[in-house]
Amino acid sequence: TLSSYDAVVFLNTTGDVLNKEQQEAFEQYIRSGKGFAGVHAATDTEYGWPWFCKLVGANFASHPAQQKATLHVTDATHISTKHLPQTWERFDEWYNFKNRNSDVKVLLTIDEKTYEGGTEPDHHSMSWYHEYDGGRSFYTALGHTEESYVEENFMKHVLGGILYAMGK
Repeated sequence: TLSSYDAVVFLNTTGDVLNKEQQEAFEQYIRSGKGFAGVHAATDTEYGWPWFCKLVGANFASHPAQQKATLHVTDATHISTKHLPQTWERFDEWYNFKNRNSDVKVLLTIDEKTYEGGTEPDHHSMSWYHEYDGGRSFYTALGHTEESYVEENFMKHVLGGILYAMGK
């Protein structure tokens, strides 16, 4: 039934969530021009599936304790970031990544001077999008805390990412 949906959202998924048959169906779904939106722990999903890592844009590596940090909008024209302030201070769980897909277009970066525990001081992207294998993908590392889901800027960020994934 995937074909009846414009996008699939992985909201804080972790581990292996799809079997081989489901993975093949999901690849075909994306190749048909459909979309994917991943939120926070989506990069902590399907480590053994290289295609998915490229789709989501990276794999989770680690995170420090939850704390306040400063994000910078690098693309203020995208539907997921056009409403955000250029500098956005918020409290969350900040991911460090590995196996990054260099083909993504970065939307948000985090300033590692504003918190402790970052491992990518030169350029630490936290949200991105790209066209991949015929479809569209959006990812945001934000969204660990319950408070995120009542924060207007965060919810508009996620909605914009889902709309992008849907082709809207």
